[in-house]
This record gives sequence, C-alpha cells and structure tokens, in this order.
Amino acid sequence: MSRFSANLLLILVALIWGSAFVPQIYGMAHVGPMTFTGVRFVMGSLVVAPLMWIEWRSLQREGRALRRVDGFKIAGLGGLLLLGSAMQQIGLMSTTATNAGFLTALYVPLVPILGWLWLRHLPHWSVWLGALGSVVGAYLLSGAQSFSISRGDLWVIGSAVPWAIHVLLVGRVAHRMSAPFLVAGGQFAVCGVLALLWTAGFEPVSLAGLQAAAWPLAYTGILSVGVAFTAQVVAQRWAHAADAAILLSSETLFAALFGFVLMGDRLDVAGLAGCGLIFASMIAVQLLPMLDSKAKANLRVAVVGGDSPLSAVVAEVPRG
Repeated sequence: MSRFSANLLLILVALIWGSAFVPQIYGMAHVGPMTFTGVRFVMGSLVVAPLMWIEWRSLQREGRALRRVDGFKIAGLGGLLLLGSAMQQIGLMSTTATNAGFLTALYVPLVPILGWLWLRHLPHWSVWLGALGSVVGAYLLSGAQSFSISRGDLWVIGSAVPWAIHVLLVGRVAHRMSAPFLVAGGQFAVCGVLALLWTAGFEPVSLAGLQAAAWPLAYTGILSVGVAFTAQVVAQRWAHAADAAILLSSETLFAALFGFVLMGDRLDVAGLAGCGLIFASMIAVQLLPMLDSKAKANLRVAVVGGDSPLSAVVAEVPRG
C-alpha cells in the first residue's frame, strides 16, 4: 500500500469515527459506559474473526506463527483501547459531544511528542505545525466562547494519553508481525472481554437496555470498531504515526458535519474557521514533506551532476 492510499484510508476511518459520536450518546441513555464499550468491541472482534482465521492459517503455512510475546503485545494494545474508550465514554456522560471532540484531539500533539521522547523519531517540521493547527481548529470548532472544564471534560482529557500511545504503537506492532487482522481483532477481543468483566461486577445490565441501545451498539460495533479500527491498523503499517494522528483528528470535522446533517447543528464563524484550519493542517502535513523531498532531490541532482569538487563528495552520500 502506498503512503497516499494509507492516508486516504485514515481519512475514511476519521469519517466513520466522526459519525459515531451521535450513536454513542444515544446508546448511553440505555446502558452504562463499560457495557457499551464491552459489547461494541466484542461485536467488532466478531466482524474481523473470519479475516483473523484466514491470516492465522496463512502464517502457519508460511512457518511464521505468532509467538507468546506477540500475544502480550496485542493484549497491551487492547488494554490501551479499553482505557481510551472507557474514559471517553464515561466523560460523555457529563460533557458535550463538541467538548469531547476537542479534548480527544489533544492526542494529536501528544503523538509526535511521545514519538520524539520515547522512540527518538524526529518528525518533519510540518507535523508540529499541523498538530498545533488541528488542536486550535478543534478548539474553534467546539465553540470556544462557552468552553469550560467539567468532570466529564477531565475524563476525556485523560483518554488522550492512551489514544496517543495506541496510535504510536499499533502500526509498529502490526507491521512487525505482518498480521494486521490478528492484531486488530485480538485487541478488540481483549478490550471487549475486560470491559464486560468489569460490567459483570460493577455495572447493572438489563435486556431491555441492550435492546433499546441495539442500533447504536450495532453501528459503533460493526462500523466504528470492526471496520474503522481495523482499517486504522492496516493503514498505519504504511503511514507515519504523527501523520496518522493529524489525519485522524479530522474526526472532529466529520463529527460537526454529521451533527449539521443529522441533528440540525449550525456552525458559527469560529466553527467554520476551525473546519478550515483542520483541513489546511491535513493538506499541509501531506504536501510539505513531499515538496521538501522533491526540492532536496533536485538539489542533489544539480550538485551531483556538476563539475565542482563538492559533487564528488555528495555523490558518495547514501540515498536512503
């Protein structure tokens, strides 16, 4: 998969996630946050199960069966999913969708910062600009005039940390294992089972509540988890984590669009400016590295093709 195709897939993921805020809020009117999280992630793992089986058999035939340490890595990703999803879901009980959308976007600048501190990956300078633009754009989109910190806001702020670590690691794990569907479905299963175990001990559940929340659970379980999270794992095998974070932050933009279409929400001037800033950040993080690479390649050709003594030195510099 090319970098461009991976980035397009990540934008599709953001679109699905942005559309899921409405059913998430509706579902919470009938079931608790851990119940909602557990059921939808178990549903997502069942969606991916056939692809997991095919991939498992293929790896066995090639003599590349997963090891126990791979299972621990998948379980760790599932734990991060559980933390991020549960904290966001709990936060939605006492905050607005717009505030949650903005505060969740705080993982965008965290990804390049953690990548720099933890993995020593220094991103292209445009990533920092794009991360800042995405957060400011999400802030404007959320309605800065009435923004205030509530208890629910604090839960969503906390969820930005596991989301950022997950975005940073999931592509690396899937790429090294060459098993994107096993990684995706495995982490869903771990997240869902752990959430349901918590539900069994601490959260009341009723059949009537599950039936009333059936369509939000189905939408978020099949599309948001089964399709979108799996597509994220596949795409991040080929996309840089920092780029992925910025593209996925367009979830906020799509959430506003779906709110406009489905719930009659209207954007003011600040909201429209926020949409434009997020879109500009997405474009910048894609185009600026390509333009820099092209300029450096042209400079290299010009220098190497010349007659100066420097050309001989540059010609010996590795191209990788």
